[in-house]
Amino acid sequence: MASHATGDGGIPPRDAGKRGLKRIMTLGGAYGTRNHTVKDLRELKGKRVLVETLPFSPEEAAAAEEAGIDTMKVRFDPKRPELAAEIRKAAPHTFMSFSVPLVAAATEAEAVRLAYTAMELGADAVMCQWSPRFISAAAEAGVPVQGHAGLIPRKSTWTGGLRAVGKTLDEALWIYQEIKRLEQAGAWAVEVEVIPAALLAEITKRTTLLTSSIGAGSGGDIQFLFAEDILGNNRPPYPRHSKQYRSLYKMREAMQAERIAGFKDFIGDVQSGGFPGPEHIIEAPEGLISAFVDRADANKA
Repeated sequence: MASHATGDGGIPPRDAGKRGLKRIMTLGGAYGTRNHTVKDLRELKGKRVLVETLPFSPEEAAAAEEAGIDTMKVRFDPKRPELAAEIRKAAPHTFMSFSVPLVAAATEAEAVRLAYTAMELGADAVMCQWSPRFISAAAEAGVPVQGHAGLIPRKSTWTGGLRAVGKTLDEALWIYQEIKRLEQAGAWAVEVEVIPAALLAEITKRTTLLTSSIGAGSGGDIQFLFAEDILGNNRPPYPRHSKQYRSLYKMREAMQAERIAGFKDFIGDVQSGGFPGPEHIIEAPEGLISAFVDRADANKA
């Protein structure tokens, strides 16, 4: 039986409440503490906008948790689950959905198995681009599932490529109907990508799902932005819907320039005789070298 002594991250149960954390057991059977549960998040619908990010490294996840982010998404590759597990460990108290690959499940049974695998690694929910049929199977198995609507990049051939969706009445009604289908399938939330801001605001009022907005304005229940955009990990151009709060790519470029300069200085120092200097070497005791030469030459003779 699992221990009741501490939650994940080493927080004793008696202290979890003082920090605003909920004691939980994951679907995989591990005890832990979280800032939110699905029930909490659903009860916050319409009361305040939550903030969400997708970190790409344990360091980013730890920083997001320390900053107070509400929820995270994490890309989950079932063939290489180590990174998702490390990110989960780095942010043990934040509600986290594992984003599962679209093509990793070809049947309802495979969808359930993939979802269970994610939950066993510590996910609190799964995010997917599955059909309502697959979502229904996973939800019936007890997995909290977040769907995807609007621009779905991997399915963008159906909507005319990587472009905004929902700018015509037919498209707007189609997006709404898709979200209602996800709702009926048992999803608890939906990521809505690159649709008109006013459209998402109206849809959010008309669904029980929590709507996570990325490039869809401020009318959703959750505002979502990738960590690499928030931190400015990459150089321009940037997605239109993103905002950079830092420019870490400039710091990396400065660090690389410093690396190159350091290596050049080392090369030059060696070639000029400046390295190693007296402070970098070990001096031989008095008489050692002459004795060594005498003995080595005598043995050679």
